[in-house]
Amino acid sequence: MALTVEAIYENGVLKPTQPLPLRDHEKVRVTLDTGLGRARQTAGLLRWPGDGETLARFIMDPELDLQEGP
Repeated sequence: MALTVEAIYENGVLKPTQPLPLRDHEKVRVTLDTGLGRARQTAGLLRWPGDGETLARFIMDPELDLQEGP
């Protein structure tokens, strides 16, 4: 079974933000995704002369989003 939930890391422990459908002591495999934005994921690909905040605003601007062709 695959399940995606949000959790908060606090004092060395991952705490799910919602109840999980698991039995006590059930073993699971955890994959972490820190939710990096597009600007951080692609950092270093462009020779951007400005700061990261400006680049993030530029990348996330909906008017500049590429539209798929017909």
